[in-house]
Amino acid sequence: MTTEADDIVAVGGDLEPSTLLEAYHSGIFPWPADGVPILWFCPRKRAILEFESMHIARRVRRARRTLDFHCTIDRAFSRVIRACAEAPRPEQDGTWITDEMIRGYERLHVLGHAHSVEAWSGERLVGGTYGVDSGGAFSAESMFHLESYASQFALLHLVEHLWEKGLGWLDIQMLTPHMERMGAIEVSREGYLERLQREQESVRELFP
Repeated sequence: MTTEADDIVAVGGDLEPSTLLEAYHSGIFPWPADGVPILWFCPRKRAILEFESMHIARRVRRARRTLDFHCTIDRAFSRVIRACAEAPRPEQDGTWITDEMIRGYERLHVLGHAHSVEAWSGERLVGGTYGVDSGGAFSAESMFHLESYASQFALLHLVEHLWEKGLGWLDIQMLTPHMERMGAIEVSREGYLERLQREQESVRELFP
């Protein structure tokens, strides 16, 4: 993750559900680092994926027609977040999804604010993603896959679900080359917070 000092808006605190909820509802998310208190970010450049302009590669479209995966929502949250923590990431040294983070988001899930999407091959969990409902918008946190295309299928299932609920974009926090190829863009911190406020004012329920 490449950040600037101005992206950090708070230091310290805890990962209790009330703290996490207040943070996400304010457009802020945690990113722990070794040897320092919890860092809280609201990037000056926020990455989002707008559904109307997203690009789905032809090979992914073809795979959706031929591969026998099926997707679910909130069937295996703990397994998804733990698989994301264990997923190898060549561009990172270790994982930011610490045991403390896992416990905090598992509690948030039990309270109905954190959600997962799972991709299955038969009864085998082969991919997934998870994130947080920030009061009418959704912040995606991480993905994993054990088979090719599984994480893309989970992400597309999430997008289709949110679209059906009336939401037209997804907060992905930081822009990656993969998400940029899908059409993700960066908006200013102010622009993101305005979007977030509009969605929160809509009082939209994204998940049952």
